[in-house]
Amino acid sequence: MVFHASPMSGMMENVKWLFFDLGSTLVDESECYRLRYREAVAGTAVSAADFENKVIAFAKQNRKGDHEAAKYYGLALPPWHIEAEKPYADAEYVIRQLSGNGYRLGVIANQSPGTRARLSHWGLFQYFDVILASAEEGVSKPNPEIFHRALKAANCSPERAVMIGDRLDNDIAPAKKVGMQTVWVKQGLGGLASVVHEKERADHEVRNLSELLALF
Repeated sequence: MVFHASPMSGMMENVKWLFFDLGSTLVDESECYRLRYREAVAGTAVSAADFENKVIAFAKQNRKGDHEAAKYYGLALPPWHIEAEKPYADAEYVIRQLSGNGYRLGVIANQSPGTRARLSHWGLFQYFDVILASAEEGVSKPNPEIFHRALKAANCSPERAVMIGDRLDNDIAPAKKVGMQTVWVKQGLGGLASVVHEKERADHEVRNLSELLALF
């Protein structure tokens, strides 16, 4: 299947490295959230639909929707179903194209242990030269340290690197702080947020991964 990028203006210049977040950026977490909603309300008078609507409302307020919804209803959040994660339909095609276009690719993500194994299982590991995940690094976003480590591993200056992610707080703001260029992928709950401060404003916004091909 071939995916076409939407027209966008402007190319990002002097870029050598593209770093990706995983959750809701390369990886579709929709089913994980649906399972969490259903399990959270099981045996209560709250419907999964009501819980989800509350999650969305909090996400639009730049808050962590599922955690805030659980607090609102006085419920415990069930464990995350990591086995329900899967790459977005266009993920492999897009990163293969970007790699073929001469970009070096990396991952900077807050993840539980086993990130490399999951990427391998999805057939994506081969495209990435640098992979930094919070569980293995002992530091997580938005701490700038994980970005500095990734840049050092890539032997790349910040201005020649781009951070691509769905979260303004975890991806865009800290990457800008260390001098990287940024692309906000408005997918998942993170895509419902609003820019409040200039430090959160990405250099570019896209609606899906395929639109990256108009930038790079």
